[in-house]
Amino acid sequence: MQNVDPRSYKEPSCNLPFLQSDSGANCNAASISPEPPLFPDRNAPSRDHVDLPRIEQAVRIILDAVGEDPDREGLLETPARVARMYAEMFAGLKSDPGRHLAKVFTEEYDEIVLVRDISFCSMCEHHLLPFTGRAHIAYLPSGKVVGLSKLARVVEEVARRPQVQERMTQTIADLVEERLSATGVAVVCEATHSCMTMRGVRKPGSLCLTSAMRGAFRDDPKSRAEVLGLINREV
Repeated sequence: MQNVDPRSYKEPSCNLPFLQSDSGANCNAASISPEPPLFPDRNAPSRDHVDLPRIEQAVRIILDAVGEDPDREGLLETPARVARMYAEMFAGLKSDPGRHLAKVFTEEYDEIVLVRDISFCSMCEHHLLPFTGRAHIAYLPSGKVVGLSKLARVVEEVARRPQVQERMTQTIADLVEERLSATGVAVVCEATHSCMTMRGVRKPGSLCLTSAMRGAFRDDPKSRAEVLGLINREV
């Protein structure tokens, strides 16, 4: 085997176009971008913000593709409206909803805490159509409780991203369990999906229910039955 002088070694060039930078420079270790944070800072540089002009351009293309005139009076400002709507609907992508659970209070209470009927509106990632409904959150404290309104804020923020209802339900449950060190967490979400009412099977009134149980509510049938009874109880 031929010996290679380390001093003669050169960094291999990057011949694949999609691995080159915009300037055409070769790729190397220094040019590899770090992975983005899981929850980007809401006040991060503009590259992390919603690109409104690109959304507007895309909406104009869609309108033209379906046979509409994006320059007629009624549609002239529609691309800008849709861009602002997406920025609002997807605001949860750039935030950490768990921050609402940072402030806790020491309390020797170990029974069920339940907040019912938290309204939400989210966006189904399959067709980018909204699904709306109510979330119910219950937890068993382990010496720490949180302000009740904070649970509603968590739902509001988690909902503002493209997703499926199943993942939304699990995300809320995981946040409450992790941030509050709760011995039991139950989250039930019920929603109607526009993708089932205005397209496809077209079944208005169909209701989707999802649940996520953690700790005692998952492992103990009696605790699970108790919390579900409270959620379903007529007031």
